[in-house]
Formats: sequence, structure tokens, C-alpha cells
Amino acid sequence: MSDNQHNDGEHDERDGHHGHAHGEHAARPGDRLRKELPAEVPAPAPGAGPRPVPRPAESLTGRQRLVKGLWPPRLTRPQLIVALLLFGLGFGLAVQVASNSDTDSALRGARQEDLVRILDELDSRTQRLEDERQGLEKQRSELQSSSDQAAEARRQTAEKERQLGILAGTVAAQGPGITMTIEDTKGTVQSDMLLDTIQELRAAGAEAIQVNGVRVVANTYFADAGKSVSVDGNKINAPYRFKVIGKPQDLEPALNIPGGVVQTLEKEQATVSVAQSGKIVVDALRQAKQPDYARSSSQ
Repeated sequence: MSDNQHNDGEHDERDGHHGHAHGEHAARPGDRLRKELPAEVPAPAPGAGPRPVPRPAESLTGRQRLVKGLWPPRLTRPQLIVALLLFGLGFGLAVQVASNSDTDSALRGARQEDLVRILDELDSRTQRLEDERQGLEKQRSELQSSSDQAAEARRQTAEKERQLGILAGTVAAQGPGITMTIEDTKGTVQSDMLLDTIQELRAAGAEAIQVNGVRVVANTYFADAGKSVSVDGNKINAPYRFKVIGKPQDLEPALNIPGGVVQTLEKEQATVSVAQSGKIVVDALRQAKQPDYARSSSQ
């Protein structure tokens, strides 16, 4: 009996060890599952109300992302330089547009006779430039085709000197043109009116001008001298006689356009007469002035 009890005890002890080992193996999956589960959330206190449920962050719209990316600005030095250049370009364009708008407004508000005069002056200048271009091309072709280019160059130089002498007033000139006479019995003609006449004649292509024995050149000035007029310090009296060399078909219409020189002088009760001629002699001369310091660069 004691042997059976001992054997039973050994079986019981083995069964106990086996059960203990089995219990250890059975408890491990539960422990692993408990570790993977989140921590227990404590129960809310009585009367605290429902616990708020966290919401996911709201997604931004495309415009909001753009604003967030652009502001506050993060400018680099190259970006700042480009921005300044674009600003300067825009400012220049704005000034140019404003200037063109002012010019267009001035032309819109001009009188018909003023527009006719402006158009006539532009046509005359265009024709003179075209004539000058053709003359230069002729000179070039003559130099290229001449067998003695040195002699041809000297001839053209002498011709250029003569032309410059006419413009400077140091050489007498003759050619077709007009004679304009201004009778001023009321004494109302002033120096600025005669200066406007000179400007109008030059714009129409006048090449040589003489007023009452005084040669008109590039630096000629007019001034009032009591009831008469002074030209380059030389006092002249009415009637004022203009001897002008140029194309008569251009000179006379330029003076008689609506709102031009003739109408302006007639409003001042002056009498104006213009006559075309195939030969006008301009023989009033200017003393050639020698420069004090300037010398030719070829010397």
C-alpha cells in the first residue's frame, strides 16, 4: 500500500509539474496580446460628460497652400535683383505710354491748319533727306568709278567747302528762290514774328537767307529795338525784305498755309507779298571767324 501511494504521489507530483509547465505555456500568448493592446483608458468621472473624440487635421485648400508658401516672403538676392529690374522696366514702359498719350492728345487738339503745316514740314524734311541720301550715293559711286580717285576726292572736298561757306555766310550764293516783303506801317511787327518767318523758311528747305542786307546763319538772333528790329546787333527798319534761295514751289506754300506766317502777320495789320524768281542773289557776307583754340585733327 505504501508503494502504491508512493507511486500515486509521484504521478501526482509529475502531473503537478506538468500542469505548472502547461500553465506557463498557456499564459504566454495572453501576455503577448496584452502588450499589443493600448493602455486602458480610465473611466470618466461621474458628471464629466462625454469624452471628446480627436479629429484628424483638416486638409488645406490649394489657395491656402499657395498663400502659406508665398507669405511671409523669403527673397534671395538674385530674386530681389530680378524684381528691381522688372520694376524699372515697368516704370519705363509706363512713362513711355504716358508720353505717347500726351503727344496724341496734343495732335487731337490741334487745329486743322496746324496739322496741315506739320504734315507739310514733315514732307519737306523727308524730301530733303532723300535728296541728301541720293547725293551721298552719287559721290560714293563717283569715287569708286573714277580713275584718279585722289583728284576726284579733291574736287568733292572743294565743292563741300563751297557749300559750307554758303551755309556759314562767308560765300555769296545765287539760285532760284523767293523774295518776301513785309510792309509794317503800324509798327506792330516784332522780332519774334520775323524769327518765326526764318524758322518756317528753314523748315521748307531754304539754303541761304538775307534780311535787309544782313546774312542769316545758324546762330542769328533777333531782338526788338524800339519800333524797329535788330538782327545780330544790326538795326533794320521796315519794310523787311527777305531774299531766300531754295525751291520756290516749297517755300511759298509754306508761308501761305492756314495759320502760317502770312496770316499771322496780316492779323497784325502788316502787308506781305511773296514773289518767286528763277535767280535770287544773296551777297551779304559774314566775316569768317577763326577759332582761338580749336585746330584740325589732321594737322
